Amino acid sequence: MTPISIKRVYEPAAPQDGIRILVDRLWPRGVSKDRVDLWLRDIAPSDALRHEFHGHPDQWDAFRAAYAAELGSAPAQAALATLTEKLAEGPVTLLYAAREEHHNNAEALRLWLAAHGLPRR
Repeated sequence: MTPISIKRVYEPAAPQDGIRILVDRLWPRGVSKDRVDLWLRDIAPSDALRHEFHGHPDQWDAFRAAYAAELGSAPAQAALATLTEKLAEGPVTLLYAAREEHHNNAEALRLWLAAHGLPRR
C-alpha cells in the first residue's frame, strides 16, 4: 500500500515525502513553486466551506461530512483521479497551509481516502 502523509507546506521537504501535492484552494503566501510538485486546487474544500469551518475545530465532524459531499463534484472527481494515479506511482504527501495540525482539509482528505479503500495498488 502506498503511504499517504500530510505536512504543512511550510515544512521542509524530505526524501520520504514522495510527490508533494498541495490540496488547498489558495496558493499559500510566501511559498515558492519549487516546494510543491503538484497543485490539486479542485480537490480542496470550497471557499464557503473553508470560511465556515475556519477557527471552529469543534465542528470537525460537520466539516468532514460537508467536504465529503463536495468531493462528489465533477472537478473534485477529476482531481481525485489524478491523485489516484500519483498514489499508484509511490509515496504521496498532501500539503496544507493551515496552522491547525490535526483538523485541516489534508487530514480530512486522508481520512476520506482511507475510508474509500485508497490508496490501493
